Amino acid sequence: MTALKTAAPLAALAFLISACGGDAPETEEPTGVPAAKFETIETTPELSAADLRARIEILASDSFEGRAPGTAGGRKTVEWLEAEYERIGLSPAGVDGYRQAVPLLSATLDARRSSLKVATPDGERTLEYGPQAVYWTKRVQETVAVDTSDLVFVGYGVVAPEYQWNDYKGLDVAGKTVVILVNDPGYAVKEDVFFNGEAMTYYGRWTYKYEEAARQGAAGALIVHETAPAAYPWSVVEGSWTGPQLDLEAPDGGASRAAFEGWISLETAEALFAAAGKDFAAEKKAALTPAFTPAPLEGLSVSAELSTSFSRQTSHNVAGYVAGTDAPDEFVLYMAHWDHLGRSFAGDDTISNGAVDNATGTAAILEIAESFANLGVKPKRSIIFLAVTAEESGLLGSAYYAEDPLVPLADTVAGFNIDAMLPVGPTKDMIVIGSGASELEDLLTIVAKSKGKYLRPDANSEKGYFYRSDHISLAKKGVPMLYADTGIDAVQGGEAAGRAFADAYTAERYHKPADEYDENWNLDGMINDVEVLYETGRRLAFSSQWPNWYEGSEFRALRDAQRPEAE
Repeated sequence: MTALKTAAPLAALAFLISACGGDAPETEEPTGVPAAKFETIETTPELSAADLRARIEILASDSFEGRAPGTAGGRKTVEWLEAEYERIGLSPAGVDGYRQAVPLLSATLDARRSSLKVATPDGERTLEYGPQAVYWTKRVQETVAVDTSDLVFVGYGVVAPEYQWNDYKGLDVAGKTVVILVNDPGYAVKEDVFFNGEAMTYYGRWTYKYEEAARQGAAGALIVHETAPAAYPWSVVEGSWTGPQLDLEAPDGGASRAAFEGWISLETAEALFAAAGKDFAAEKKAALTPAFTPAPLEGLSVSAELSTSFSRQTSHNVAGYVAGTDAPDEFVLYMAHWDHLGRSFAGDDTISNGAVDNATGTAAILEIAESFANLGVKPKRSIIFLAVTAEESGLLGSAYYAEDPLVPLADTVAGFNIDAMLPVGPTKDMIVIGSGASELEDLLTIVAKSKGKYLRPDANSEKGYFYRSDHISLAKKGVPMLYADTGIDAVQGGEAAGRAFADAYTAERYHKPADEYDENWNLDGMINDVEVLYETGRRLAFSSQWPNWYEGSEFRALRDAQRPEAE
């Protein structure tokens, strides 16, 4: 197929490391489930709970050691996925067979040799790494220094023409350090006056804010943490952004990024604003209007020194496809991340198996792929199945694919992301994360109704979950993407039972060793959801529809520019 990319395989880079920060074993083979079990797996082209169960049990077994990229368990996962793709009849869609090499960079800040100091009218203050500030650099340099960079408050740090909003207007921030509020103005107003109301837009994500600060030429970018609009406490910042950090290595070595990025605690921000003669709460309120203009924090400047060590590894996305008959160069995409946290905990159980997150989603795309590959009638369009790596490290596998896609993004009709399906049993509903985003929801509504289900908007849209899973990597490039999740309106027990199950998973098992496969799981609801997603993709694959983002979406203009012939 001419639309698929082909190239010589990339050489693996040295010093493979764990995504969780420890050294990866280079020669030790995983132990646990005997290899014979993998060789004799039997599934059918029919969508079935039994097939889902078999695949989830394998992927979540101790044999894969938590599926961390760069570990023996991670490599075994890739090998098993390749074998499954071949067994069920998918054609290779990778650069090297089914594989797309994803080069990863691990950066570790040496906090003992690094500092962030703020000069104030009352003297210099050193921000304590961890309790008061967490910072890093995206530049691949062992030493990065910034001297006497003026601090400037830029409100929410947003430039959004579709909302007539520009927090950088009238100011050249080259060489300056910008201080930015978390989330977006809509969250603070709680009404549909600005942006998307309480529901977070991409402009509210910390990733966007650092990217925009770099585009504006800032020397540094500091986001003020607040628990409610961030949707997590300071302890998450302190725990997640310290220690080894995996990332993609930019072609320019990060030279286009600000010299340093980071978070400061709310208490730290209030103290710094007070040192500049300003009230933080008042300045925050003033930022809630398009008329806001950025303002210097008079008398305050930052000096930073960052000492960072780097190491490199290679992981892999795994891709296969079913060729279309009438329009083989048009693609419907199914994706899920195969990775999890690996060996990341002390105690009796050191493996975080990731049964729900995301053995379920990986099993689901394999189930869907096997059905499409063995249809009596081939689809008109091609269908590509993508199991991505390093989601848990910041959506890195999908981000790499978005920058170097195996099929052109303009020829990707739409995509479905499956991430962490809960075995709650049959439900009457499905939850659409980021509801109101694209015309894919119109098609999903029809299919769900035909299966006796209704769609429910994400109840926590202000937390921006739509921007926290792999589909966002392609959405940011313009491709319409859908992320539909397990419902909570349980057939047995109603919403109370569904919420209780979901809450218990989050509190007791999410990102913990307790996220293990249980043979007592009721997978009837999960296979019902898989049937809905399968049928929605099937209707696209057998049609000539090109769904778009809804008018007003921050991604609509990107898609229109990507496919100008559709205008």
